[in-house]
This record gives sequence, C-alpha cells and structure tokens, in this order.
Amino acid sequence: MKFEELESWQRARSLVNRIYKLTRTGNLLKDFGVSGQIQRSAVSIMSNVAEGFERLHLAEKLQAYNVARGSAGEVRSLLYVIEDNFPEAASEAVQLRGDVVAVGKLVTGLIQSTESRRVNAKKIPSPI
Repeated sequence: MKFEELESWQRARSLVNRIYKLTRTGNLLKDFGVSGQIQRSAVSIMSNVAEGFERLHLAEKLQAYNVARGSAGEVRSLLYVIEDNFPEAASEAVQLRGDVVAVGKLVTGLIQSTESRRVNAKKIPSPI
C-alpha cells in the first residue's frame, strides 16, 4: 500500500485544493496572513499523513500523525476567522469545517491503529 491510497491522505488533498481555491478569490486574495496560514496548515495535514505512513518506527509515525491532527485543528480555527471576517466566504468556510472534522477523524483512526500496533508489539516476547 502507498500513502496515496489512504482515505485520510486523499481527503486531505481534496481539502488542500478547496482551501487554495477559497483563498484565491475575493477579499481573501488580499489577506496574505490568513490565506497563507490556512494554506500551510492544510498542506501540513496532507504532508504529515504521508510522512507518518512512510516512517518505519511507530513512535515517529505517531508523531507525524499527531502533527497532522493538530494542523486539522488549526485549519478549523482559521475557518472561523474566515467565517467571521469574510462574509462572502462564510458558507464555504462552514462546509470546509465539516470536511476538516472528517479528515481529523480519519487521522485519529490512523493514530489509534498505530497505537494498538505499538501496544501489541510490546506483548510479543522476543526470541532468545
């Protein structure tokens, strides 16, 4: 399996594309601070899912997945900034927030799966 096959990565990629589309229109186009920050945060979700998948050490996988989960929270928070300050983008921000929650849940699933593998690996006795 490749990281490109993970639903969490695919949905994060779609989210990145929608965020870029949103920030390249209207007044958001002129707000480099908010636009740049939400773009970077969205890319961080996608990139850290890929990085975590490629890591071999379980602790490193968990670290990358946790960064992705944190970035999902950051994107959600920035979408509130957009909703509150850019009325023309408010409805799209609300929709995107729902998508970010879904991606965050998928990343949480990766975290839980990796945690269970780590716990199970500790239970296996090492050969002597």
